[in-house]
This record gives sequence, structure tokens and C-alpha cells, in this order.
Amino acid sequence: MAYRVIQWATGNVGKHAIRGIVEHPETELVGVYVTNPAKAGLDAGEICSIGLLGVRADDDTDRILSLDADCVVYAPLLPDLDEVCRILAAGKNVVTPTGWFYPARLTGDVLVRLEQACRSGNASLHGTGINPGGASDRFPIMLSALCRNIRHVRIDEFSDIRNYDAPDVISEVMLMGKPPEAAEGSPMLDLLGGGFRQSIDMVAAAIDAPIDGYDQRHEMAIATADIETRYGVLAKGTVAGQRFTWRGLCDGRPGITTRVTWVMGFESMDPLWQIEGEGWRIEIDADPPVRCRLETTWPDPGRSESEQAYRRDHGIIATAMHLVNAVPYVCQAPPGVRTYLDLPMIAGRFGT
Repeated sequence: MAYRVIQWATGNVGKHAIRGIVEHPETELVGVYVTNPAKAGLDAGEICSIGLLGVRADDDTDRILSLDADCVVYAPLLPDLDEVCRILAAGKNVVTPTGWFYPARLTGDVLVRLEQACRSGNASLHGTGINPGGASDRFPIMLSALCRNIRHVRIDEFSDIRNYDAPDVISEVMLMGKPPEAAEGSPMLDLLGGGFRQSIDMVAAAIDAPIDGYDQRHEMAIATADIETRYGVLAKGTVAGQRFTWRGLCDGRPGITTRVTWVMGFESMDPLWQIEGEGWRIEIDADPPVRCRLETTWPDPGRSESEQAYRRDHGIIATAMHLVNAVPYVCQAPPGVRTYLDLPMIAGRFGT
């Protein structure tokens, strides 16, 4: 019998999650919660442009939570602790890319509240995604099984942000196209750092690395010429690239490093960081040393260079499917906050 799933929010990830839920042989879409009143009443398939599905979106949380459902795929832009606790206490498991990847990293009474909500609703919470929630934690842990005497784990993400279909986020949150002084002290270093430090701690727990401190760094690249984008021209002299680095230290030395490099293309900026195309690179300094390249898309000889630059969605689809594929495992798990260290290997399903 299929697990009954509610999709919570229908942004880029949520739209692809709906399609994934519909196509997964063990899940059934029974509800869609939207924050935009203009979407309320629309068929879920209309929102995702995949044809009518017979499930209408609703912006009323009481009605949504009254639905008979096993799990909620919770994917708003930012998480709401009160909202998630309410969903869990209502007896619905939660899978989310918005945080809570590793509970030991949570501070204050957050973990206590989540665990209480899980016990109250006999439900589980699992944080997953692509990065954090995949490239920076699940996959390094998996690769570490090939090694002994691990000395340093390093994870790099390289992303062409021109492919990200969220212009407001690019300009107002990521601060691309802003003057350098506007991006100094970017809140993204701490905002993202909460999730990436959870990844560092999860990997450390898995490989028994004695993390005794952390550091972080923010760097910017400035456009040396006007850069054409799908959303307009990014002006010369503005921010065209950003790099965020977080490190878990062992006796003052880097033990686990995770870094994201976001750029508006691969030229016309200073510094011009060396980037081997989009994707993730995982390196483990150990015996033997291990290097793994993870890509969700790659160059297509049949497309022009400009078409290549503007291909979209592959990383978003990977995030959405990591959520959807986790649903059966999370529904079967004991109540509580559950990480990759608690769950069995999560796998996708063969298509027809």
C-alpha cells in the first residue's frame, strides 16, 4: 500500500517533488499546501505543468493537517520550527531539505521540542537534500568505508547560479549583482553555516574525527565586464561570484572542510577561481586517497555553448528526489529525529 504524502510548498524543489511523488511506486500525493493564495484551488498538476492530478492545492494549514497522510515533504524557502513541530505532533512524518540534518548540532531547546513533537505524533523527522544533505555528508561517509588513517575530508560544490530559476533569491539573498560593500559580511555565511556545520559534525561522528573547533570564510569575485544573464545584465564592478568555506578543526588543523563556490558564469570575474564545471568534488586524504566527482548534469555535444550555460533544474531535481525517495524509509523508522546514521541505505526506484 502506498504511503500517503502531502507536499508542503511548491517552489522549485516542491514542484519537482510533486512529480516525484506521483511517479514513485510507493507514494501517493494526497495534499498540497501553498503559501501563495493565488495558487490555492489549483490542481497540483497545473502548478507543476504536468497535467491534472486530481489533487487541489490549499493554503489553509488546518485543512491540510486534517488530511489522512503518512508523510509531509516540507520544502519552503525557510523552515518554521513551530510549523514543523505542529506537523509532527499531528502524526505526520516529515522529510525536509531546510535543516535538521544532524540533531547533535542543534542548540537551545530546538532538539527537545522536535523530539517531543515526534513522540506526541509517533512520527519521525529527517533532513536531507543535495548539499547539505548529500554531497557534504551522506556521500563522504559512504566513501570513507574505502579508507584507513583518514586525515582530511574535503567537499567542494561548484554552481553556475545563472541556472537557478529564482531571480529574487539570486539578487536579494545571494547578493549577486550587488556592489561589493553590500555583500561584505553576507548573512549567508552564518545562515548556510548552520546546515553545513551539521554536515561536518555528522561526518565527524561517523569517522570518529575529534573536532575541537570551527572556522569559516567568505570570499567574493567581482565582474570585470558586464555579464549577460536570463534575468538581465549583471553590471561590471558588482558581485559575480561568492565562495563560502566552513572547516571542522582537529587539534587546530582542518579535519573536515566543506566549501561552496557560486558564480555567474566561468569568465569575466576577478578572481577567476579554477572550476571544473558544475557539480561536487569529494576528496579524502587517507590510505588510499579517494576522489569522487558527483554531477547531476554534464555537457551535451548537441547543444550550443550558450544553451549549455542556461540548462536548468538538474540539481533541484536531485534535491527533490532525495526527499521523495526517503519517504518510505522515514515512515518505517522509529519516532524521533532521524539522520543517515539512523536509517538504512536510501535508494531510488527503477522506472518503467
